Amino acid sequence: MEYRLIDLENLRKFIYGVFAGLGFNDEECGNAARVLTLSDLRGVESHGCARLHGYVRLVDAGKIKPNAKPFIEREFGSTATLDGDAGLGLHVGTKAAEIAIDKAKKHGSGWVSVKNSSHFGVAVGHVLPALEEGLIGFSLTNASPLVAPAGGKDRLLGTNPICIAFPSKERPPFICDMATTVVANGKLEVAKRKGVDIPLGYAQDKHGQTSSDPSILSQGGSMLPLGGSLNHSSYKGYGLGAMVDILTGVLSGANYGPWVPPFVPFLNQINDSVGQGIGHFVGAWSVEGFMDTNEFRERMDHWMETFSKSSPAQGVDKVRIPGEKEHELTLERREAGIPVHRETWKTLESLDHRFNLNML
Repeated sequence: MEYRLIDLENLRKFIYGVFAGLGFNDEECGNAARVLTLSDLRGVESHGCARLHGYVRLVDAGKIKPNAKPFIEREFGSTATLDGDAGLGLHVGTKAAEIAIDKAKKHGSGWVSVKNSSHFGVAVGHVLPALEEGLIGFSLTNASPLVAPAGGKDRLLGTNPICIAFPSKERPPFICDMATTVVANGKLEVAKRKGVDIPLGYAQDKHGQTSSDPSILSQGGSMLPLGGSLNHSSYKGYGLGAMVDILTGVLSGANYGPWVPPFVPFLNQINDSVGQGIGHFVGAWSVEGFMDTNEFRERMDHWMETFSKSSPAQGVDKVRIPGEKEHELTLERREAGIPVHRETWKTLESLDHRFNLNML
């Protein structure tokens, strides 16, 4: 059996138990479990429980500090820089969102740059808190250098996702959560676990030639910016990825470009440093600063209805709104359970044994 189902609440408790076993406090464990299960609920298999073993390895290697105490290093009215104290990005990103929300309620908008953090999971995990408060949410992060700039072959950028969420009235909210590469690195990891090729245009070898090998990164290859090639406007994806890197890394005092700390597959890779840890950038806007919130929500519903009713191209069932597919998966998986690939299940079983959880 390729996949096994696990109940959402059981998975949440399991993840909480693993982080507790590593010495993280209650708030850190709760935020870690929230963000990772959210990823699996929304069908982003690469960033959910499949990443759990990686976080454990990073803690074991001393790259992430339990019981970290993030603090505001610099602050103006609507802006702040948060030092993550080398803590768990799943938690640090959540704290940044809380600060941004508080500032948005006081000043109309809130912007928090973050340094000295680590991998913060799916970007959507750090916009939902704003959305739940009726605000517009925004989050960015830089990541391990796996991506070549448009027309290049050196790995200088991360997949550097962008996420923005708008509240609505009756319809599910608009949530756009995307990497600035053709696909997120997790797609390659999933393909590697399944033993299948990746489509040409996702990544290239060390010579800059496109490759279908999901292991090409371990051979010195690189991922490609959104667009895939110069002929398909990869300079646009490169520009977006660079924007994320500047806002999250240059502006915050975190590492940027090729100096961003690597995630687990490249744990032994030696990086020089031009800053502190990984960087994030989290924001929130109050709709009331622009128009009546209820009117905005109604207009968002109308906007989404207009696009949903538009004519699909041949071979496509319907035109979808960003976040719609993930919303449907979330509803389905809350009822039916979360499918976990057999290779990921093996890593969970090893953690279950290590921390004496007896939950699987």
